Amino acid sequence: MSTRAGRSVDTSEWSRLCGGDHADPHSILGAHAEHRDGRHGIVVRALHPDAVGASCLLAEGSPAVMTRVDARGLFEVFLPGRAFPLSYRFRFDFADGQSWERGDPYAFLPTVGDADLHFFGEGTHRRLWRVLGSHLRTIDGVEGVSFAVWAPNARRVSVIGDFCNWDGRLLPMRSLGASGVFEIFVPGVRPGARYKYEVKTARGELRIKADPFAFACEHPPANASVVASSKFEWADAGWMSARRARDPLRSPMSIYEVHLGSWRRKPDGSPFGYREIAPLLVDHVKAHGFTHVQLMAIAEHPFEGSWGYQVTGYYAPTARYGRPDDLRFFVDVCHQHGVGVLLDWVPAHFPKDDFALRLFDGTALYEHADPRKGEHPDWGTLIFNYGRNEVRNFLLANALYWLDEFHIDGLRIDAVASMLYLDYSRKHGEWIPNRYGGRENIEAADFLRDVNRAVREEFPGAVTAAEESTAWPGVTAPVEGGGLGFTFKWNMGWMHDTLRYFARDRIHRRYHQDELTFAMLYEYHERFIMPLSHDEVVHGKGALLEKLPGDLWQKFADLRLILAYQWTRPGKKLLFMGTEIAPYREWNIYESLDWALCETPERRGLARYFEEMGKVYGSRPSLWERDHEPGGMEWLDTDDRDQSILSYVRRSSRDYVIVMMNLTPVPRRAYRFGALEHKTYVALLNSDDVAYGGSGFCGATRFEAQSIPWHRQPQSFVIDLPPLAAVVVAPEG
Repeated sequence: MSTRAGRSVDTSEWSRLCGGDHADPHSILGAHAEHRDGRHGIVVRALHPDAVGASCLLAEGSPAVMTRVDARGLFEVFLPGRAFPLSYRFRFDFADGQSWERGDPYAFLPTVGDADLHFFGEGTHRRLWRVLGSHLRTIDGVEGVSFAVWAPNARRVSVIGDFCNWDGRLLPMRSLGASGVFEIFVPGVRPGARYKYEVKTARGELRIKADPFAFACEHPPANASVVASSKFEWADAGWMSARRARDPLRSPMSIYEVHLGSWRRKPDGSPFGYREIAPLLVDHVKAHGFTHVQLMAIAEHPFEGSWGYQVTGYYAPTARYGRPDDLRFFVDVCHQHGVGVLLDWVPAHFPKDDFALRLFDGTALYEHADPRKGEHPDWGTLIFNYGRNEVRNFLLANALYWLDEFHIDGLRIDAVASMLYLDYSRKHGEWIPNRYGGRENIEAADFLRDVNRAVREEFPGAVTAAEESTAWPGVTAPVEGGGLGFTFKWNMGWMHDTLRYFARDRIHRRYHQDELTFAMLYEYHERFIMPLSHDEVVHGKGALLEKLPGDLWQKFADLRLILAYQWTRPGKKLLFMGTEIAPYREWNIYESLDWALCETPERRGLARYFEEMGKVYGSRPSLWERDHEPGGMEWLDTDDRDQSILSYVRRSSRDYVIVMMNLTPVPRRAYRFGALEHKTYVALLNSDDVAYGGSGFCGATRFEAQSIPWHRQPQSFVIDLPPLAAVVVAPEG
């Protein structure tokens, strides 16, 4: 407890305190050394507007009855001869005969240090969540919770909650000077307590706000913040150690994108929680050969229909699936079974819900005041002010928070293109140029560089991936060289070209073969992930299977062919959940995937295909070791447009494979392909195998190279190339 020198307190300060306008209540309330009537002692003051009486309950001696010195509920007692430290509590008495005891929140020094405030003001505090927000603490033997919030333009901030009957008069917080941070330690508050902040603006308006740094929130639609702490004991040390030593660029990565609420549901229609879904999802992912799961945005959000991309609780996993330690359990289970966990992160915008960040202290604090920079025209949301140090720090620390506190292996950063361009989705006159007159958002680009630099320095082996759909240069180039510093960029062009090509009538594919080959012209400008994501199977776009022409057999053959193409070309892989069961309907977040489809012969074959494809991918370094190097892939032939056949070689320092694709339903007998060596080649994967639902047209599994030059190679082999199929071969031995 603090020792405070005595000073006179005039009635105007009392009036400001009782009127809810005092930014330093600790200077009046609590215990202070004082000299009265020639005697030294301690004066103790307390505030409770509804109390009719109050007593100071001393650890030693009888209770000291306090005098009401202001009709609005200010009480005090002078304790002559007393010295610090002084241990005491308060008892408040009410007109109905009830009483309430509590410790004194105004008996403690600030819980936020000057160094923390300095780094926050600079925008460089990488562990800011350990300072702001609510934290369980024991101070001078007293258990409670410290609260700290940034509201620089507020006249007064109070913490309110179920521990003070949500009364903003009772717990006004102290302002920590020019930092704009308000702070208080409240004894007796326990984990699970619900709270918010009552902010009195410069204009005298009261705004009730959830904590931007809350570690947990109520289950939506309720929106109070919740005091939380972790007691979780991690068991993934082996995974975390191996991750630090692993180069993600030269490692296999096949990502299963998941919306937790609609992947699988209970018989009553409710979603599984983090703990319940963990073993189910891990078994499924492992059986289908994926190396990672990517969770669609799970930070707390009020509107389920936003899929999690309109965040109100940036530091709180959504309560829809459990508490924060339940999410830790989920990640731990994944890691123990060799599955990485990536997370969608949304620093591009936030919703206008009034309980959250919008006009937090009565001013445009987190957002830009000018709607030409501060409002997103497509989504009806607000855009962060990346030029403000404290806002940038809020987001930077948040990125590191998920990696640190939840052992997340990487972040997929949503809507990067909307961050990088000031004129994104805006018409002429609806945007403000940067200081050089251009359309680039310089502050946002610098912020993204800061995030990527911090992730690389703090968490070796973790990755960042940009959902970026434009030609912005150097998205994955090093920050030191002027790039944005992402590990990977989503190859949106490849995705759109591929889906457009496979949706065409197969008789016309000969005229559009460049839609498959074009992506290789820019393949090595960035380091890519090839996504077939949730955005392509919703909002009327239809399920992937239904995009493909022809009868059911042809649709499934094309689907297996798309997957073989995706899995064998350069770049890391991402598939949205459900691709492996080929649903007829597009994704609906309010329903489970249609798991009954798995019992059909076509889906059973597809499941076996995924299993074998995953094994081939994981065991062949040629399919991932040199994903981002020009020498990792070489076309054998792109010229046979009339028969719609493509072939290429994937190489590593240890092995190579040859991939051959027939993109029409016409089988090609005795088709010759160039061979790199005079060897016997064995089939590793044939998407037309009867085990997968194919025709079994090519029964051979071994192919002898002959000394017949072909495809710019000194030798070649012949294969009966199946319809709508890919065959992957490698030299024997």
